[in-house]
Amino acid sequence: MAHDVVITGGTVVDGTGAPARTADVAIDDDRIVEVGKVSAAGAGLVVDADGLVVAPGFVDLHSHLDAQVGWDPTMSSSCWHGVTSVVMGNCGMTFAPVRPGQAHVLANAMETVEDIPASCILEGLPWDWEGFGGYLDAVEARPLGLNAGCYVGDVAVRLYVAGDAACEPDFVASPEQLAEMAGLVDEALDAGAIGYSISRSLFHRVPDGRNVPGTWAPPEEFFAIAAPLGRRQRGVLESAPRYNEVKGNVSRVAEELAWMSDLSRTLGRPFSFNLQQIASLDDHYRQVMSLAAEANASGAQLRPQITPRSVGVLFSLAANTLVDDLPSFQPLKALDLAGRLAALRDPEVRARLVAEGADKAVEPFERMYLMPADQPATYVYGPEDSVATIARAAGVSPVEAYLDAMDQSDGRALVNWPVMNEDHEAVRELVQSPVTIMGLADAGAHATQIMDASQPTWYLAHWVRDEGALTLEEGVRRLTSDTANFVGYKDRGTLTPGAFADVNVVDLEALSLPLPEIRHDFPGGAPRFVQGAVGYEHTFVNGRHVLAGGEHTGTFAGRLLRSTDR
Repeated sequence: MAHDVVITGGTVVDGTGAPARTADVAIDDDRIVEVGKVSAAGAGLVVDADGLVVAPGFVDLHSHLDAQVGWDPTMSSSCWHGVTSVVMGNCGMTFAPVRPGQAHVLANAMETVEDIPASCILEGLPWDWEGFGGYLDAVEARPLGLNAGCYVGDVAVRLYVAGDAACEPDFVASPEQLAEMAGLVDEALDAGAIGYSISRSLFHRVPDGRNVPGTWAPPEEFFAIAAPLGRRQRGVLESAPRYNEVKGNVSRVAEELAWMSDLSRTLGRPFSFNLQQIASLDDHYRQVMSLAAEANASGAQLRPQITPRSVGVLFSLAANTLVDDLPSFQPLKALDLAGRLAALRDPEVRARLVAEGADKAVEPFERMYLMPADQPATYVYGPEDSVATIARAAGVSPVEAYLDAMDQSDGRALVNWPVMNEDHEAVRELVQSPVTIMGLADAGAHATQIMDASQPTWYLAHWVRDEGALTLEEGVRRLTSDTANFVGYKDRGTLTPGAFADVNVVDLEALSLPLPEIRHDFPGGAPRFVQGAVGYEHTFVNGRHVLAGGEHTGTFAGRLLRSTDR
């Protein structure tokens, strides 16, 4: 029998953790129908995968593509990194439910928390819904490059019920308000929400500087609001937790883990929450992993959600720079990259910038690292890579060294300032822990600040191939069936007969990352970082060929994934 697609002779890593084997993969319509020895005769498309890895599509648990789906059907940069399914609505931040005429409230909150311009959000989505189901319908009506599901967010739910008062730190919901919020979560589950997400992070604020709703809520409120998940035995929980007190380095890890453990046990539902190594909190990440494992031994289902590399603020001459604060740079901010570069090459302008930056403290530049334009992107740095060290070697100030790097690279070099996961060996612990789960790519968010959507590529290239910290089979499992099963994406994450045909064909030895770059392709020409990849030869979504040689084919085969009983 002729098949729609046959992938021949590849090293099949099926996502289950089973040993890799040489095999063919046959696809008919949207499903994998055979893995083994398959005849390619008469097939609609034959892919020669000799020397390549054939793996399931990756499932990204943590995106903020909730708005970008409105104007970018490719859902880039995720699509370039083997991702075939994403989860939206993380950290309590969703665009429904919303009161009529209040779209700007949620858009402005999303801009403040996730650095997605509110103007793009308002322009790029129709905002013709009120309930959560209306938002899902709007997403489903658009072409999708990837599969996508969405949490209902606590922030939106609280603003819908209590309005601006929900932002006050001493706000306590009444029994009637809690019942209304639980009803909204129940309705969202009916509509297909994959669960309920929360923000407790002190970094998450509304435009006037107050923390987002829910940050200071008594944990008992979450038990009431999330009760429909327990009653239905359906849906998962997600949170951006509050590990520290307002006095930054005062830990409250035990307290936060206690209520999350209790909530997971009470509802009988899985619970994932953000975890990074943070220098000011010492080894809090170890305590989180230990307490999560202890809680799971007593009936909880906790999975601290991690990213496999440092989280860093990026500086590009085309966006935010290291000289944004200097007086002589102010007239240059309105210029594009070519205009800024030309100005920096003007001897008078350059001399003024060097003079104005000469007295800047050197210490911050010790932790800012140059990413050269002529090399693949790396996220492991030594002291020799810092702007401060480069400046000392050249006998100039850090500002002058930075300007020289921009000049010599035609503005293509970047500077990375890691702010979390700075300790490479701590990241190794996070990656190898059996209790953690992959996530935190933040695709769609932090448009001109951070670019982490490429994390699956770094994970496979660095931790699996180069470091050998995990086997290929385990590395692929953690990107595929582990994440798919956690969030309830049925029949995804494995290369097994009957599974949906979300498939990657990867040249593991060639896998690498170019530098992130700024593009002005958000609504209104707003800028954002994008990052491609080298090594993804083919990607299929629901059996359709969506990427070939790293280029999008123009086929949009993604689907909205509504929750089902688990």
